[in-house]
Amino acid sequence: MCYILNIDCAVTGASICLSKNGELLRIAENKNQKDQAAWLQPAIKELLTSAGVTLQDLEAIAVSSGPGSYTGLRIGLSTAKGLCFALALPLIAIGTLEMMAAGVTDSDTELICPMIDARRMEVFTAVYNKQLETVLAPCAMILDEQSFAGILDKHTVLFFGNGSIKFQSLINNQHAIFKPVETTAIQLIKIAHKRLLAGDFNDVAYTEPMYIKNFHSSVK
Repeated sequence: MCYILNIDCAVTGASICLSKNGELLRIAENKNQKDQAAWLQPAIKELLTSAGVTLQDLEAIAVSSGPGSYTGLRIGLSTAKGLCFALALPLIAIGTLEMMAAGVTDSDTELICPMIDARRMEVFTAVYNKQLETVLAPCAMILDEQSFAGILDKHTVLFFGNGSIKFQSLINNQHAIFKPVETTAIQLIKIAHKRLLAGDFNDVAYTEPMYIKNFHSSVK
């Protein structure tokens, strides 16, 4: 049985889920970003216990690796790496924007554009097709009326995530579709399972969060 523990602390709050053979078994969430560090370890223990699964049953740990909240990324990745070291498990670090895109591959639009709020008019963003192939690599972008103009001239694009609200107020284009989409660790499951089967793992010792740029969290 391919049990994977999936961890996301990158955007707002924190969530963890247990998957088996690429399907969700259990999920736990904490919407309070300030409680991430204290909540995460006990939540993992409770989640596994409720599913009748032990740490020794796990095949891998998957974690969203950024961009996102500076503090959240450190908490999530340090927890994942600690478990991998202790249990001799492989680490699967998945970019947060790719993770978000994985949740909307059934979109009616041609392309998918997740956006994470980076304060003021800036966002962390990327563009993918529905096969999760990269059209625009993850980057920090200051939004204006001309952002994505070249892409929107030729393609319909779904914009979503907590940074997309700012862009929606700037643009009036029939090819730009906006939709509220919740981000949780569930969106790690399919990518993590595929990478586990392929043996595509990250180096536990040297993997670092993908910050893109310095991100100042509101968490004190």
